Amino acid sequence: MDGVVYVGNQPLPGVSDMLNYLDETGRKWLFITNNASNTSQMFSEKLAKMAIDVDSKHILGSAAATAAWLAEQAPNGGKVIMVGMEGLRSALVEEGFTLVTDPFEAEFAVVGINFNLVYEEVANAALAIRNGARFIGTNIDPTYPTERGQIPGTGSIIAMVKAATGTEPEIVGKPYPGMYELAMHRLGVETTETLMVGDRYETDIAGAAKLGLVTTGVLTGISSRDDFEAGDPPPTFILDGLPALLDAFHTADR
Repeated sequence: MDGVVYVGNQPLPGVSDMLNYLDETGRKWLFITNNASNTSQMFSEKLAKMAIDVDSKHILGSAAATAAWLAEQAPNGGKVIMVGMEGLRSALVEEGFTLVTDPFEAEFAVVGINFNLVYEEVANAALAIRNGARFIGTNIDPTYPTERGQIPGTGSIIAMVKAATGTEPEIVGKPYPGMYELAMHRLGVETTETLMVGDRYETDIAGAAKLGLVTTGVLTGISSRDDFEAGDPPPTFILDGLPALLDAFHTADR
């Protein structure tokens, strides 16, 4: 959603018009975001403050996706030490995991975004991994867009833990397949009938293209037109933003 629907707390043009048209024409849709800070309900409330009405069932964050993926890996649950915020905490608890703070108890170390990060959290995650815990990351986005500019994202935090442990993380969020597959499963659609819209080539577009989805890169967030055109493969379409995408839908539906 960051860079497509809003930047920081500022909505981008054309969101409500686009969503209304999708509903009017009977198309299924879902917001998927690598932002693991919030629950789906919290994202819905954030959108409501921007006058964008979206039910939480239409939102899938990387926190929920990571917890669901981990539940498949460990159906009996387990002890998790985490670096993250309420979105990740709630998702893990909902899937039956026990959160611990002792790194020597943890079976899994799950790392997401924390805008109030303290060193001890990173240190404990690293200690847990060195003690044998599986290293799980919600996403690898190196930066996070705000009204002031790009700030360190989850990928930057993961890089700290990786450097301290020499261990490669298992990643769930975009561009890895797990999140796209969960989204399509929820919608009940196949890859050949799915369009992915995103602002960052390395995550949104690259992962979707690898799975065979039609892709649209929008120029309202991270990647520039040059970035998209240099992609291998480039997006199916490159558009200025959601108003241009809505125009394309109108043209296609005539």
